[in-house]
Amino acid sequence: MINIDPSAFSTLPGTFHARQAPTPLPAPYLVAYNVELAAQFDLPNEPAEPLIELLGGNRPPAGAQPLAAVYAGHQFGVYVPQLGDGRALLLGDVTDRHGQRHELQLKGAGRTPFSRGADGRAVLRSTIREYLASEAMHGLGIPTTRALAIVGSDQPVYREQIETAAVLTRLAPSHVRFGSFEYFHYRGMTDHVRRLADFVINAHFPTAATGDERYAEFLREVVERTARLIAAWQAQGFVHGVMNTDNMSILGLTLDYGPYGFLDHFEAGRVFNHTDHRGRYAYANQAGIAFWNLQALAEALSTLIDGDAREAALQRFEPVFVKAYGELMCRKLGLERADAADADLIDRLLHALHDGRVDYPAFMRRLGAFRPHDPATREPLLALSRAPEALRDWLDTYAARLATEPVPDAERHARMDAANPLYVLRTHLAERAIRLASDARDYGEIERLRRLLARPFTPQPGAEFYAEPPPDGAGDFALSCSS
Repeated sequence: MINIDPSAFSTLPGTFHARQAPTPLPAPYLVAYNVELAAQFDLPNEPAEPLIELLGGNRPPAGAQPLAAVYAGHQFGVYVPQLGDGRALLLGDVTDRHGQRHELQLKGAGRTPFSRGADGRAVLRSTIREYLASEAMHGLGIPTTRALAIVGSDQPVYREQIETAAVLTRLAPSHVRFGSFEYFHYRGMTDHVRRLADFVINAHFPTAATGDERYAEFLREVVERTARLIAAWQAQGFVHGVMNTDNMSILGLTLDYGPYGFLDHFEAGRVFNHTDHRGRYAYANQAGIAFWNLQALAEALSTLIDGDAREAALQRFEPVFVKAYGELMCRKLGLERADAADADLIDRLLHALHDGRVDYPAFMRRLGAFRPHDPATREPLLALSRAPEALRDWLDTYAARLATEPVPDAERHARMDAANPLYVLRTHLAERAIRLASDARDYGEIERLRRLLARPFTPQPGAEFYAEPPPDGAGDFALSCSS
């Protein structure tokens, strides 16, 4: 069994959360289990029934006081004064082999006081998508919550149609969100804003200064972490889909995987959320929305930080984002030496990929094999484009840029392969795993994908299918928030 301690978050007053026992999951069974993550907590490779019962919410550990956190948030730019964990329960804290504490949360464990009339359940489809996405992001080196297990049940749950229930076990150092601060700020509970800030700083920002200046330093660090996170999303073609302030982690983690997606063909305005009719959360808008959300957080901290200090912290976003994104893209392009023209080179590439509907991960991965003086190495790249002329012109410029680099082609190729994933959680692959699990109770595809995505840069025998671009139109659909 897993050793679960009372959560540090539970030491905050009852106004921060509500005690709530999980709703038992009828006849639970194991759907997925992350053996590699389990080993970090000294859990067995094959969980026995008591652990499955615990992870399904049926057998909380002795002395546990499960709770649901309260928060608010701006949803599509509109402030909603009370949200909260409507289908997630914090069981407690667990400690890994390195002595690091993590909150262990069950998502889909039943109704809470913040469910707003909903059933508090998650469906198998959504748990599979979050399980795979969080582990894919971890494999890419992008900060994220983690997924330990999925426990399923034949209990029917209605979303767009009748589906079956499931509970996801996820881990994070903290699940506190921007909206956690907004909730108390807009209620005029200044002491609670300060208490929450002190809690987060003491637990997760140990190098912060003492005194009131620590709050400005805290905000600045959140701004910079968020900037680096969004830069990583953009570089790897990830679209979150619903960047409300209640889905923004105070630690700069990728949080709450709903209608997300990874780009197949490069499309700046790509939207994965079928309710996002105006494209607020499109791929190209993510940096701007992150900054908007940080402004909302800064306002929520305005009783702790004066206006000049808030503005100074917010002004860190653009330079940190530009630097981080530029470095990531130069790494993907195999460029070692900084050049003032690299920003234009990257911008021209993205326009060429957009105009030609070029498959983004396939192009970036195959670009490593490009040789400036070998015309044959251009053809596989140009074949990916529906408008190859712009891409051909870009390759000429790229070839000239590579000529200024001292790195041999073979070494550059190896470095680019370490920055451009071979295996990406494309939408059609996730849907295939969901379909096999839902229709045939075949859960093997979930594990096959997890293993590939845990090491996305390294070719694995027999996995050629997973490295190919999708069939035409296979990934061209949007998803609901229940996804």
